[in-house]
Amino acid sequence: MYQNILVPVAFGMERDTLRSIEIAEAIAAEGATITALHVIEEIPSYVAQYLPENQLADNIQEIEEAIAKNLEGHPGIKVKVIEGHAGHTIVDYAEANKNDCIVIASHRPGFQTYFLGSTASRVVRHAPCSVHVVR
Repeated sequence: MYQNILVPVAFGMERDTLRSIEIAEAIAAEGATITALHVIEEIPSYVAQYLPENQLADNIQEIEEAIAKNLEGHPGIKVKVIEGHAGHTIVDYAEANKNDCIVIASHRPGFQTYFLGSTASRVVRHAPCSVHVVR
């Protein structure tokens, strides 16, 4: 059983966030911490300069609220939204927060990423901990 589980979440029809959360809860030890992490792709500086001053902070708050609402039936799940490249940021976050397991959903890949999606593939190859891939 795991003590500190990270569940990267993404929005989209093909994503099964709740299934990932349910698996994380099933493999969690008593008193474990489960964090739902969403990564917002970085906005290029040449675009960011034209956005209102607090736009990124507002977007992060809206996404955190939406994720929390989707997880209402799963009390105790921490929600975190950060900016970065998904594959790199998930691995870096897991290492910095000493996660002992990552539960990540992977969409049905195309030929280019036949076995796993590109984000899941990167996480599996570079994670500092165990990784459970959900399909």
